Amino acid sequence: MKSLSLHDRIRGGLYGVAVGDALGGTTEFMSRMSVQKKHGYLTEIVGGGVWELEPGEVTDDTMMTLCVADGIVKQPDAPVAAIGEHFLTWYRSNPKDIGNIIRSVLSGYDGNWTEASFVAHMNLGQSAGNGALMRCLPVALAYAELNDVERLSRQQAKMTHYDERCAATCEMYNRIAHRMLEEGAELRAAIADEIKGTEYVELLQPGAQPNCGPTGFVVDTMRWVLHLLLTSNSFEEVVQRAANEGGDSDTIGAIAGGLAGVYYGFSGIPQRYAEQILIKDRLDSLSEQLYALRVGKL
Repeated sequence: MKSLSLHDRIRGGLYGVAVGDALGGTTEFMSRMSVQKKHGYLTEIVGGGVWELEPGEVTDDTMMTLCVADGIVKQPDAPVAAIGEHFLTWYRSNPKDIGNIIRSVLSGYDGNWTEASFVAHMNLGQSAGNGALMRCLPVALAYAELNDVERLSRQQAKMTHYDERCAATCEMYNRIAHRMLEEGAELRAAIADEIKGTEYVELLQPGAQPNCGPTGFVVDTMRWVLHLLLTSNSFEEVVQRAANEGGDSDTIGAIAGGLAGVYYGFSGIPQRYAEQILIKDRLDSLSEQLYALRVGKL
């Protein structure tokens, strides 16, 4: 793997989320067989799907990722309040796609994120969805210190997802990103180091497959993300495989695409994908700001 600049990796991470989201949005909620019947093997960003997306349009996965990034840029020393402001502004824009847990939290928020997430957890009977994991990557992109990455990964998760598994998974995911950004670690090695001693370790065995469907449960999602990253050889392969699996394909594609984008860099993302993303100007602007913040020039 050639040496990549920090800027290329940060930009790749943001674009990776958006591309995985836009490609997978076409096949969300479909079965693998249904995807195959309708699309053969989907390789292009064509839009459509349950949300009737425009080609290159993204869903809540990317938009909430941008909310986290915007909040960090606005108030890097203590970003939770600023992130929350961006969440609420996005929610009030009446987005096409918003998960049940996040909708419950944002509709019930009354000045206290911990209380809102707990109430939603109790009302819904669970809060272990993947909606915190899908948006957490900007924390790893913005902060060079591991304690900041770990602390803020958890804090942004707890804003909407009370279940501890969500905070723990966000922390693990961003530690993988941190290893690549700070140490130049190879993707598979970074994953292997972080999943030792966890329930995901069996995915390191040759031929291992996730023992679950590609669902929105955070543990199932993480299993599929890790499997795709461990067994693919390019950014393109990661996001295409996520899209063609169906299920929660936009979110799994976004999460896997984010780490793949950090590893392969923006230069490793096919230009036809990057150029098609409708919000690419926002991605470019935030990439610059996150890079400036990380290197102390914001």
